[in-house]
Amino acid sequence: MKKVEGANAPFSIATDLEALIVMEQSTKFTAGTAFPAFAWPLTGGGKLEVAGMPGWRVLVVYRGKHCPRCKTYLGTLDGLLDDFKAAGIAVAAVSADPAKKAQASVAENKWRFPVAYDLAIAQMKALGLYISDPRSPQETDRPFAEPGLFVINAAGLVQIADISNAPFARPDLKSLLQGIRFVIAKDYPIRGRA
Repeated sequence: MKKVEGANAPFSIATDLEALIVMEQSTKFTAGTAFPAFAWPLTGGGKLEVAGMPGWRVLVVYRGKHCPRCKTYLGTLDGLLDDFKAAGIAVAAVSADPAKKAQASVAENKWRFPVAYDLAIAQMKALGLYISDPRSPQETDRPFAEPGLFVINAAGLVQIADISNAPFARPDLKSLLQGIRFVIAKDYPIRGRA
């Protein structure tokens, strides 16, 4: 690390090589760009192709069946599903879980929105998501994405992107719904493009 004297206090910055290593691991998804044309299998059959869906949509990336906070969060989303629909906003969720775990989650929790599975590591990286390895085989058997949420507008552009590196920080869904309604009503521009 190189030490640099700043205006307030010294701080360190990565050398060129260290910066390249970090960039290889993570890419920040740019708001205002088109959502990638990914297709994931759905628990109920068919494919989830968020980029090809019409209108406004919300995609929640959840950690997987092993995550109790995800169950609670997606339960809240399901409770607001009629409100999202009334506002003309489609919702869906995806995780890295295999089919059996995703299907079991839907069956146990009775979620009414589309749930997809098999989110690949390359797709996680393309979306700028944080990726964790399981702490034990009892947790899960594969790397998984930490929470993420994408709001895609009617033009297919990412209006809002929210990612977290831990299960404890996620946007409040009721507040998000109010915000999307405001964005639609006021034709509010996409923020944070840089």
